[in-house]
Amino acid sequence: MTARTLISSDSTFEHAIGYSRAVVEDGWVFVSGTTGFDYATMTISDDVTEQAAQCLRNIGDALHRAGSSLADVVRVTYMLPEPADFEPCWPVLRQAFHEVRPAATMIGCRLADPRMRIEIEVTARLR
Repeated sequence: MTARTLISSDSTFEHAIGYSRAVVEDGWVFVSGTTGFDYATMTISDDVTEQAAQCLRNIGDALHRAGSSLADVVRVTYMLPEPADFEPCWPVLRQAFHEVRPAATMIGCRLADPRMRIEIEVTARLR
């Protein structure tokens, strides 16, 4: 059994709520639901496609720090308050996952902050 490794993005959310951006254990990387906030500035775009792109940058950073990448993703969950916002995100998501084609689910649900228009969670294998 391997040791558990916790990956933080140092977002204020992680500290306030008490969770990790990602957890590495037994050859897997579990990335928490990640929104389109730029964690360095704690700002978020109004545009859903830019939020999706920032989600993927945030996730990519967490995966990289864990020793993995978007190419290693096997499962992805998309959560959106407005399901109609999903289709405009497809080009951004396709660019990230077209070659790997992970198993995927899209859920329509409310998110914690009304500025958030998409949240993405992934599971990846370690390289």
